[in-house]
Amino acid sequence: MGRHAIVGSGAVGTATALALVDAGHEVTVVTRSGTGPDGIGITRTAADASDPFALAAAVGQADALYNCANPLYHRWPELWPPLAASMLEVAARSGAVLVTMGNLYGYGPVDHPMTEDEPLASTGTKGRIRAAMWEDALAAHRAGRARVTEARASDFFGPGVVETSFFGRNVDRLLAGRKVRVLGDPDVPHSATYVPDVGRTLAVLGTDDRAWGRVWHVPTGPALTQRQLATRFCEVAGAPRASVAAFPAGMLSLAGAFSAQVRELKETRYQFDRPFVLDSSACTATFGIESTPLDGALSAVAAHVRVGSLSVPA
Repeated sequence: MGRHAIVGSGAVGTATALALVDAGHEVTVVTRSGTGPDGIGITRTAADASDPFALAAAVGQADALYNCANPLYHRWPELWPPLAASMLEVAARSGAVLVTMGNLYGYGPVDHPMTEDEPLASTGTKGRIRAAMWEDALAAHRAGRARVTEARASDFFGPGVVETSFFGRNVDRLLAGRKVRVLGDPDVPHSATYVPDVGRTLAVLGTDDRAWGRVWHVPTGPALTQRQLATRFCEVAGAPRASVAAFPAGMLSLAGAFSAQVRELKETRYQFDRPFVLDSSACTATFGIESTPLDGALSAVAAHVRVGSLSVPA
């Protein structure tokens, strides 16, 4: 049994905590507010993770430190550099393995399925921030100052996940058979990664030394178009088939005038205008982790939403 510390209590941090506890480990979840998942084997503590002294005190003698933080999208340039630097410093000083939950932004636009060998060629602000975080961590690993690894995944979906721009926010509407609008072309393939699979993968990366010193793509099922994913969800959930259409460009521009979050979508719009496909075969071949079958994952999403709606007072 090991001791593990997770920064962040969102969908990924929670899934990782549960996966580690299921494997018999003790977990400390670190957030500014001290809130997070509850259960046997999980301790919650409040600390500013961008302060290495506060973070070190919260982490203690952890075997692994998981970066599952999720700063506000439009404040990445301000918030990510000190946060990432703090976690790397604490991991280096304590000897904990640093496991970072990354994304695919650093690759930039590509015209083929993405593997871990893809160059970090993004020229966008968010893509360069994520690339720099990994480059700094890898440099520390190669210098012998720290042990690091990073997981990358496509847009998340799963029980309780609402952040994803092309599925989570539309779940309630899909269950009601209502028309949904999506970003970009609804008929190009786009990989989607199931959050419980993310948690299971991070738990392995923090405990298996074969993972360290490189990037791994989280096991992800075959890419579907946004229309196909919505249609299959309705079928699995027994809901009326909903129509799917793209947001008119003018509507997004208008929304961007009032929302910093929406304006930030411009940099990554390419992900929804052309095929965006993740190759995760290396992780499966090395660790034996398989992605959850799609129908089972979609059933879990529908059940979560329906149970939640029943728990809300009328």
